[in-house]
Amino acid sequence: MKRVVKLSMIALAVSMFAGCASTSDIENLQSQIDSLKSSVAQASSDAASAQSAANDAASRAAAAESAANRAAQYAQETNEKLNDMFKRKMMK
Repeated sequence: MKRVVKLSMIALAVSMFAGCASTSDIENLQSQIDSLKSSVAQASSDAASAQSAANDAASRAAAAESAANRAAQYAQETNEKLNDMFKRKMMK
């Protein structure tokens, strides 16, 4: 009987110790989860900002490409006009 009581007391002490440790562990995990949620929210915000910047850069690049194409076309037209003028001048 004494042995059962001793084992019961030891089991009770161990269970109380394990219960306190698990509560502490749960609180620790919850704080880590909260920290991770904050980090994920910040990363999501940064990703949205980067996507916006990338879209803006792509539209500016498209506009620059269009302007460069127009300039190349104008240069080609001007070159053709100069060639025509040179040919006319040489025929005289």
